[in-house]
Amino acid sequence: MTDLALYITNKNYSSWSLRIWLLMRALDIPFEEVMVPMTGEAQIPGMTGISPTGKVPCLVDRDQGGLAIWESTAITEYLNELFPECGVWPAQMRDRARARALVSEMHGGFAALRGECPMNMRRPPVTLAVSDACRANVARAGAIFASSLDTSGGPFLLGRFSAVDAFYAPVLSRILTYNLLDSAAVHAFADALENLPAWQEWRAATLAETAMVAADELG
Repeated sequence: MTDLALYITNKNYSSWSLRIWLLMRALDIPFEEVMVPMTGEAQIPGMTGISPTGKVPCLVDRDQGGLAIWESTAITEYLNELFPECGVWPAQMRDRARARALVSEMHGGFAALRGECPMNMRRPPVTLAVSDACRANVARAGAIFASSLDTSGGPFLLGRFSAVDAFYAPVLSRILTYNLLDSAAVHAFADALENLPAWQEWRAATLAETAMVAADELG
């Protein structure tokens, strides 16, 4: 049994679950996946006694007496401390600084995009009318993809796969699902993810799920 347990919820809808799961799976960090069913509530009853916020993701380290880490950015830094050789962050200092800035921006921003366009990887693409604030979020994401890929040369945002790709993967998923932006950078980032075995595994799992969250079924 691995020492790390990652608590997540339904893969089709849970963008925060995707971020840490994808990071760990893509970097071959061993963990036990613990699925807690989504209820549509902000706090998930099944997380009571596991995470003080009642939310996912939550990483539990059994080797540290059941230590729980419950914020995505905190989990990312904890994984970097446990597995410095795995490449959670880029190798070069300048790239690490940019990656952390981009992850922080994503974690605290893009509220309109997240609020108006729930992640739903299982549904066919649909064109959705969105607010000016959401369009501004999409434009910013597109600019991040373009500038990052131009600077790094790809295939991922800062060259090789790292935390920044995991955090922006659900942003890309929303853009594709709701036909929000058609650009070379969007297609390039999508191609890189689609060739990633961890992404393929997650996507296959979303197609196998049968649970429905009515509020996230738009269009």
